[in-house]
Amino acid sequence: MSLLSDLINLNLTDTTKKVIAEYIWIGGSGMDIRSKGRTLPEPVTDPAKLPKWNYDGSSTGQASGEDSEVILYPQAIFRDPFRGGNNILVMCDAYTPAGEPLPTNARYKAEKIFSHPDVIAEEPWYGIEQEYTLLRQEVKWPIGWPLGGYPGPQGPYYCGTGADKAFGRDIVNSHYKACLHAGIDISGINGEVMPGQWEFQVGPVGGISAGDQLWVARYILERITEIAGVTLSFDPKPIEGDWNGAGAHTNYSTKSMRSDGGYEVIKQAIEKLKLRHKEHIAAYGEGNDRRLTGKHETADINNFSWGVANRGASVRVGRETEKAAKGYFEDRRPASNMDPYVVTSMIAETTILWKP
Repeated sequence: MSLLSDLINLNLTDTTKKVIAEYIWIGGSGMDIRSKGRTLPEPVTDPAKLPKWNYDGSSTGQASGEDSEVILYPQAIFRDPFRGGNNILVMCDAYTPAGEPLPTNARYKAEKIFSHPDVIAEEPWYGIEQEYTLLRQEVKWPIGWPLGGYPGPQGPYYCGTGADKAFGRDIVNSHYKACLHAGIDISGINGEVMPGQWEFQVGPVGGISAGDQLWVARYILERITEIAGVTLSFDPKPIEGDWNGAGAHTNYSTKSMRSDGGYEVIKQAIEKLKLRHKEHIAAYGEGNDRRLTGKHETADINNFSWGVANRGASVRVGRETEKAAKGYFEDRRPASNMDPYVVTSMIAETTILWKP
């Protein structure tokens, strides 16, 4: 008798041209990642050639039971690291049967900003540092922590090694390789300051692709933790007290910032971000007030600040950027549960399109 793992790992390319496409979308909470699979007659590499699909929006908090059909529009294709072969993951966004984007469809709104001629000309690049926490499935307490208790204070865990410092490395490395296989521009991983907390980075990626790639990277991580029997948390402050929160620091540059004289453009952009601080904070993730306290490498949520190499500021400029007088900056305000479509497009809108 075949083992279950043997069947899961069957290579379909040996027996059929058909492939499995896993359609991925975002549910009504804005953080619940949903997916379902369908069979395609042959491999597809262009999302425009994929069929639209539907799902029951009344079961995801996106439609009523009397008119529950929601339509998925395929937008981006990635290789499937779970099924292998020619099978694919498909990032989608959601519309009514009449073709109107759902109110929760942040991708549609972001695409309108990224398709503006002025934004296209500036070629915005993003590098997103996604922090997350791994929790025990039964008790929702960080893995590696004493049950109902606390480990030693922060200090040895950041980029730490050893069984008493790094908890969950197999999950992290599996995710790293799976993202590379999928075609995601994952650029690195590291253990974070709080034990049981990790980070991966996606980028540099241009425009709308930054949001597509981060959402699919999150999906892959959800699937891996599902296999491992561990709960994945994007809560910006999963443990109260003297422990670091979890953010999604967003590194950003435009063509003008990367060119000679770019440092002045960077400072002008930061000034615009300062003027719209409240609007950005409102869009940068729920529960961020528990994280942005002015402690644990954060700026106070009510006050905008920036500085060179200052991890206690709202926006940090790197020493290399200051020295080269061009480059990028890091917006440290977004929470770990932020929507990358919202954050990336809002930064572009404020720094390129908005006129004070």
